[in-house]
Amino acid sequence: MGAEQSGRLIIISGPSGAGKSTVVRELISQCDLPLTLSVSATTRAARSGEVHGKDYFFISQDEFSRRREAGEFLECKEVFGHGHWYGTLREQVASGLKQGQWVILEIDVQGAMSVLEHQEFNPITLFIDPGGMDELESRLRSRGSETEESITTRLETACAEMRYMHRYQYQIINGSVDVAVAEICQILKDQKETQSCSKS
Repeated sequence: MGAEQSGRLIIISGPSGAGKSTVVRELISQCDLPLTLSVSATTRAARSGEVHGKDYFFISQDEFSRRREAGEFLECKEVFGHGHWYGTLREQVASGLKQGQWVILEIDVQGAMSVLEHQEFNPITLFIDPGGMDELESRLRSRGSETEESITTRLETACAEMRYMHRYQYQIINGSVDVAVAEICQILKDQKETQSCSKS
């Protein structure tokens, strides 16, 4: 970790339906650390009400390709079926860390493994576990908004993602959002304490 970096990078992953977004939202609101959610870049058009720089950085396909080839992304991927690219800009993360922010990347396993390959920023990695595949299937079905085909696809993806759980420093079972948030907040505070001790 460079001397100029005073914040920390936090990677939070987990299968679709594990409740990542809710946990991250509540974590930022409840934990008294300078947490901020990294804003991703995308080639898709902004939807109604979305703001450039707040929801996403909306950039053209050409600009995305140029930045990707220049190595400006910590991780990026094309979402198949839609043809849009999404990615995390390295400079956006580095800038937040220099300002002392604890930058959260809420990304999938593939993106997380890509970030870890770079061996930059010394991230704290957490995997949100829904409590097993049966629990995940139950949650997806209870939404009532998923087709059978969609549920099957999500479960297959989740099963593949769960195999990477051991690559994360911490596994959090999200049986209760409040409990999961409190657990993560405590982990981050412990990490902050360790970081302070190692500097003194």
